[in-house]
Amino acid sequence: MDVAVARKRLEEVRDELDRSVAVLGRSDQRSERGTDYPQDSADIGTNLAETDRSDAMLEAAQSRRVLVLDALRRLDEGRYGVCVDCGKPVPESRLKARPEAARCLKCQAAWDHVRR
Repeated sequence: MDVAVARKRLEEVRDELDRSVAVLGRSDQRSERGTDYPQDSADIGTNLAETDRSDAMLEAAQSRRVLVLDALRRLDEGRYGVCVDCGKPVPESRLKARPEAARCLKCQAAWDHVRR
């Protein structure tokens, strides 16, 4: 994989995630302020569901951003595209789909199984 292309793609993903985190963080702050008028139980339930969804989206964006930053570090160290577990090449098709991928599919499946 071309290092310049990989860096550009990772930086684009990082920038996109930075924007998402900023927007989701602002919406989270708005929901914490609440309202000055009483709400019925349906409104409260809707607001809680929206807050939960926003929190989950924010957490997912922050987690993926960490993975992207790790991939940029591996790129700087010359280890990008090499599985962090087995040392075999990560398929280029996987890196195109998930540029932050740190593992080959076999090791990723094992990692996911252990984490469950």
